Amino acid sequence: MKTWIAFWNILAKDMRAYYLKPPNISWGILFPVAWTLMFFVRSQDPVDIRQLLPGVVAMSVLFGTTSMLAVTITFERRSRSFERLLLAPLDLRLLMLAKTSGAILFGLVNAFVPVVFAAFLTDISGIDWGLLLAAVVFIAVTSTFLGLFIAVSVSEVFEAQTFSNFFRFPMVFLCGLFFPLSQLPIFIRPLSYALPLTYGVDLLRQAVNNTGTMHPALALAALSGFAVILFAFSTLNVNKRWIY
Repeated sequence: MKTWIAFWNILAKDMRAYYLKPPNISWGILFPVAWTLMFFVRSQDPVDIRQLLPGVVAMSVLFGTTSMLAVTITFERRSRSFERLLLAPLDLRLLMLAKTSGAILFGLVNAFVPVVFAAFLTDISGIDWGLLLAAVVFIAVTSTFLGLFIAVSVSEVFEAQTFSNFFRFPMVFLCGLFFPLSQLPIFIRPLSYALPLTYGVDLLRQAVNNTGTMHPALALAALSGFAVILFAFSTLNVNKRWIY
């Protein structure tokens, strides 16, 4: 019981200190809207909102989770407040789950901002809401653990943001966010399948437009594998670099 009380207190503190701040809430709303408007402005042809929706949802989750977690973990390490948490009689894996749960929730909220806007602009009937929710949850978890892996690998906030972009921007172009992977050169496609967001976007395409290219169970299994690997490497890195 005391363990879960500690878990809840860490999560509640992070929500108050970071995720529920007005600038972060407004950023979570404006980011997906800005991306959607960009396609309206740049495109000469009518824009199909439902075709854009999976990509905008995936980007909202990816950028929201990695940006917030990379900053919070790195900032707390620099201020040495994270070291006080490491002294607590709490299992390291549970501690890291508590620190990442806020980012996961933040990503879930970000994901449904473009869905709400799409509901006012187009007909969203026929969406598989169960699969959509599963896809959003798995993308949020995997993206958060990617942010954790980045945060525990650097020392400064600016390093975390730079390192994050090293992963995020290739994903924008290689994971099929706004065009099918079949349009990529054949020698680049293996790299696409080595990125977790590829499987999340395919799940979203299947949920929204029924145009996924792989079985949902395979995509969910791949995302689970990426999440486990990223979390394991992150905790090992904390043990190696942060615990003396």
